[in-house]
Amino acid sequence: MYPDLEGKVAIVTGAGRHKGLGEAIARKLAADGVKLVIHDLGEVDGELAPAHGVGASKEMAEVAEGIRATNPDVSTFQADMREEAQVEALIGHAVTTYGKLDILVNNAGVGYLFGPLVDATQEMWDTVLNVNLRGAFFAMKHAIRQMQKQEIEEGWGRGRVVSVGSRGSKSGSALTSSYIASKHGLVGLTRSAAIEHGGEQITVNAVCPNHVTTGLGSWQNEFMAEKRGQSVEDYLAAMRDRIPLGRVGEVEDTANACAFLCSGQARYITGEAMNVSGGEEMH
Repeated sequence: MYPDLEGKVAIVTGAGRHKGLGEAIARKLAADGVKLVIHDLGEVDGELAPAHGVGASKEMAEVAEGIRATNPDVSTFQADMREEAQVEALIGHAVTTYGKLDILVNNAGVGYLFGPLVDATQEMWDTVLNVNLRGAFFAMKHAIRQMQKQEIEEGWGRGRVVSVGSRGSKSGSALTSSYIASKHGLVGLTRSAAIEHGGEQITVNAVCPNHVTTGLGSWQNEFMAEKRGQSVEDYLAAMRDRIPLGRVGEVEDTANACAFLCSGQARYITGEAMNVSGGEEMH
């Protein structure tokens, strides 16, 4: 528990799916008394925004209602991260609803347009980069503009930005070229923003989890196992074998790392890309 998070205001993007990373991060922050805006795209739209990849409005509402059992200060907001005006409106919603914005968690991302590089279309590439990287930039830009207007809180600072990267922020893998490119870029964006805004006591960090079997993660398991000619069980067993701690990631692992980086205990940490991978990634 982090008592200094009580009363802070946070946006968690891409948090509108049951059992997803975003929901877990939101739940963790809510347990520490953070007022929340739950964001997601809000509607399914063909293969570029399938049901296993985005939170529809009904599911977003259910996620928010579940969190209200712990903390009543939860609202929802639909926005397309590819559109700057919509992202700016998301930031504005938090300020209008709760009076300020202390924390941005950039979790929204496309992790399902996989396949051979030579078969990827421009539309697929643009969708991944525009959500995972351009959307994170838009959110960071407008969140930091708001944080700059706020007073520095002694022992905590002025604001926190935490972006959810991936083991793919550090290492490549087959069949995921656009995803890997976007997550590498997210770490570069994080480091540059940390340098620019450190003097304002706004910290900017990333967390880099390895595979987590969320709802989307289950689809990823099936996709990758099929491409490798394995059963899902054998695919997961091979994954566990290469992880020093002997298991795949859980949503709480990433949520705990995010909460720490949002707390006062992390006030002297910025520009980091923290591995949350059970030792699978060490640089």
